[in-house]
Amino acid sequence: MKNKEEQIKMIKEVLDLIRPYIQSDGGDVEFIDINDEGIVEIKLLGACVGCGLSDVTVTNGIEQALLEEVPGVIGVHLNQDNWL
Repeated sequence: MKNKEEQIKMIKEVLDLIRPYIQSDGGDVEFIDINDEGIVEIKLLGACVGCGLSDVTVTNGIEQALLEEVPGVIGVHLNQDNWL
């Protein structure tokens, strides 16, 4: 497995590839952290906040891409601190 710095760099690169698709719908994604178990914590921003399709965006889009591209990632947690 890669060290945490390399893993974070890879995560950010994958998110940068996905970001234009999310932004095309008025939203965005922010990387927060990855824990020792391999769970990536993210925040959705803009139009994605509170959107009914956010679960689909996270699981079928973001999580799937990270699982395929970044060794050691086992899942994604959506931080909803910014949701009303």
